[in-house]
Amino acid sequence: MELKNYSLAANPSWLAQLLKWVNLRPEEGERTWMMFAFYTTVSVGLRWAEDSTVALFLDEYGAGPLPWMYIASAVMGMALVFVYSWLQKIFPLRWVVVAIAPCMVVPLILLVLLRWGIHLSYFSVIVVFLLRLWVDSLYVVNDLNTSIVANQLFNIREIKRTYPLISSGLLVADVISGFSLPWLLEFAKLNRVIMIACGVIMIGSAILCYLSYQYRSSFPEAPQRLIPQEQASRHRRIQAPLKRYTLQLFAFVGLLQIIGLLVDFQYLQELKINLGDRELAGFLGIFGGIVGLCELGTQWFVSSRLIERFGVFFTAALLPVAVGFVVPGMIVVLYLLPGIKSLAFFWGLVGLKFFDELLRYTFVISSGPLLYQPIPERIRSRMQALSGGTAEAIATGSAGIIIVITLFVCGLFVPATMQKWVFIGETMVVAVACLKVVWLLRSRYVDLLVLSADRGELSASNVGLRAFKQGVVKALEEKGNTADKHSCIELLAQIDPQGAADVLSPILFKLTPDLQRHSLEVMLGADANPTHVSEVKWLLERHPDNVNPEVFALALRYVWLADPNPNLSQLEEYLNQRHHSLTRATAAALLLRQGTPIQKVAATKTLRRMLTHKQERERVNGVKALREVVYLQALRIHIPNLLQDESLRVRCAVLEMIAATRMEEYYSSLLTALYYKSTRATAMRALIKMENEALDMLLQLATNAHKPEVLRMYAWRTIGQISTTEAVETLWLQLESSWGATRYHILRSLLKIQKQSEITNLVDRFQHSRVESLIDQELRFLGEIYAAYIDLRPQLNLDNSQTNSRALIVADLLQRALAEMEWDIRERLLLLLKLLYSPDKMQAAAFNLRSESMVNLARGLEILEHTVNLPRKSLLLNLLDKRSHQEKLHDLLEAEFTEYQPLSASERLRKMLTLGTFLSDWCLACCFHFAQVNRIRLTINEILMALRHPTGFVREAAIAYLSVVSHRVLLELLPKLQKDSHPLVAAQIQELIKKSAIKINK
Repeated sequence: MELKNYSLAANPSWLAQLLKWVNLRPEEGERTWMMFAFYTTVSVGLRWAEDSTVALFLDEYGAGPLPWMYIASAVMGMALVFVYSWLQKIFPLRWVVVAIAPCMVVPLILLVLLRWGIHLSYFSVIVVFLLRLWVDSLYVVNDLNTSIVANQLFNIREIKRTYPLISSGLLVADVISGFSLPWLLEFAKLNRVIMIACGVIMIGSAILCYLSYQYRSSFPEAPQRLIPQEQASRHRRIQAPLKRYTLQLFAFVGLLQIIGLLVDFQYLQELKINLGDRELAGFLGIFGGIVGLCELGTQWFVSSRLIERFGVFFTAALLPVAVGFVVPGMIVVLYLLPGIKSLAFFWGLVGLKFFDELLRYTFVISSGPLLYQPIPERIRSRMQALSGGTAEAIATGSAGIIIVITLFVCGLFVPATMQKWVFIGETMVVAVACLKVVWLLRSRYVDLLVLSADRGELSASNVGLRAFKQGVVKALEEKGNTADKHSCIELLAQIDPQGAADVLSPILFKLTPDLQRHSLEVMLGADANPTHVSEVKWLLERHPDNVNPEVFALALRYVWLADPNPNLSQLEEYLNQRHHSLTRATAAALLLRQGTPIQKVAATKTLRRMLTHKQERERVNGVKALREVVYLQALRIHIPNLLQDESLRVRCAVLEMIAATRMEEYYSSLLTALYYKSTRATAMRALIKMENEALDMLLQLATNAHKPEVLRMYAWRTIGQISTTEAVETLWLQLESSWGATRYHILRSLLKIQKQSEITNLVDRFQHSRVESLIDQELRFLGEIYAAYIDLRPQLNLDNSQTNSRALIVADLLQRALAEMEWDIRERLLLLLKLLYSPDKMQAAAFNLRSESMVNLARGLEILEHTVNLPRKSLLLNLLDKRSHQEKLHDLLEAEFTEYQPLSASERLRKMLTLGTFLSDWCLACCFHFAQVNRIRLTINEILMALRHPTGFVREAAIAYLSVVSHRVLLELLPKLQKDSHPLVAAQIQELIKKSAIKINK
């Protein structure tokens, strides 16, 4: 959902200040005010209708039948909710939300007309009951309708700010209707008031119709039943957690409703005892007005900020805590005071109702739609209708049954003076259950958000080893995708390398040649075991033509390495030319390892012929065999030629052999191979196998600023895949002293180690504080970037349009370079957080934060809010959100991460250049180009730093700056700069020399 109607953002003066007061952003303003107007108008009409029908009901029936009203209301509410959900399958959602209110009003008008037209006492009694029942149903449908529309119009982060204001429409309605109803009753009877209320509801429906038309792109165009089945299949994997979450949400809504009805019953019972009919209607109006004013202030200025600060579950728990414990405690205290004991219950229940309404219609109603946001958008509105509406209806009926049973039991066994305490106790019990459900919801909320984001990771630590091995055997034996079977073998090797042979050897004869080869490689990786020789020997007993040569060679090696007393004469027979080259090479390597001197001579001759053979296959297989040779002896002289071999396969095989045999004199060849794409993967695998032995030379390469960026990146990646303790310590030491792209590569390497080793928490307490200090460092530099954004904005110069045009282009390039650095810092912050918190949750958050969709961005921020527990969490969320640079800089200033004083462009640029090591190469070059076009004087040290910079285009920018600002100094430096290795700089120097020569000749 993308909303682009930002007309309210055009007036930044008083409106911007107003939006700031109520914690709104400009792009949210129009949608919020229209929703507020709709909800307020409809709620005024509903409030007049409710108070009028309550007065009619109590006049006809009294408070006694209220439980039966609750039960009937529950049945009616459930029926309407199912109808509402069914309509979403038949019609587009926008049609349903617009048409539901007018359709509900028509029966209410008919009931009033019937009461007017038919003057029969018993019929009047029935109509009053139906009126009260239908108004209750209208409330259920209207609240459900409003929250569904809000969830369509706003994303998960916007709702935290906007819905408290929208829901305050009910509070404004309480104030308006509460204070206007006594005045309205002076001029109209209750029936006429209900008709006026119906007209007001229709006006509110018209506002909703206009709103839904203006933002029709936010609503699905097709009914839910017409959504393609393949789209529904994407959510199958979250069905189980979604079902649990929905049931808990159902329980939460239902328990809150039961609390409200228990309080409402006790409250109305006390009013009926202490007040007359007209006094009761007036008291309800005045009470509603006072409560509405308190709720309004809380909702406008407190609610959204409290939800953003403490989270949705803290605010959702406030009502059961207050109504279940705090207020009942106050009632007990009032009851124990002798002077006001007679009125303790009346005013205590008035206070209980006050806090119930205050918290219900501020914090709880604001939190409600948020709890449905983890549910996938495709099914959210229907789930909201079924869960929310049905829960309230069932809870209403359950509350009625509870009250009826309580009254019956109390009438038999409990004295009349103690019956009130029974209801208080029941309210406390329900409140405890509600708090338990809130706790369960909190644990499911983020998990469902992550799953809904379609980002999860398999963790080997969560795999049951025995069940997994059985699954591997089943997967390998059955028909299926070969790639999946290879993945099973690879995962088995990672999870249980020593026990892999126990699983793979018994089923070798059932596998395809490719899978046999992979299985034997895994088995050899864990050392040959005599226990499995019989299964492997079966491959050697078959005719060589019926066995894949690679499989035969691997089986040959496994059998002879596993046998403590091998028959070397039999092995010598495999040196014959009639055998496949891979078989001959393997036999020769084994004989060089275990054979007699004569056998070793024969094996050496065989390998020499293969290494110098004209056929590529012979050379490749000969080099592969050298990996298993302990002493290369006379064969070393062939390695230089093989490294220059015309065949890529041969060169790659040599690289693997160098690492396997630890030939130190050729280690430089491994590093050189990282330069080239064709040999890079092989060189990385070879260096990784060398583990700590390759660490020092990789570190020297990775920290050499004069080496190409891509080469240093792959050096860090290789270190990250070594995953030894020494490699991890090296990465941590380098992390604190590095910056920019280097820090990014190190973080990726650390996370790679974390993933490979299945360490759930890579950092201990000491390293946790180090990561926090790195986050603080990134935030401080972010403040410098935002300050540069503001002070180095393009300035229009009317004096010289040509110069101005070039200056604007350069300034725009500098702004883009700053934007790229800001993006890089965001990425590093997410990687740092991934070190501290659950990788799957952070992966889901990062995936959503990189999206251009505001809905996905909001989901990512919500995952972070419920995952991160750092002291600067709120600041991080604000900085990762899409907000202006001024707002983000203001947040950093408030958090004391930076200091800002407006500076001129020259002063700001000089300050940026003092942070030269932190700037990206492109940003540094843009700074010099900016200084050049704006004729800004820089210091000698800053210029020399750029002239010595390892990146060519930075040196080119510094030379271009000197050519304009200080041509004399440039002439002195030109002879020294002629030897620059970068072609761009060399060409630039030659051009400047020519220009200088021309000027001298003139």
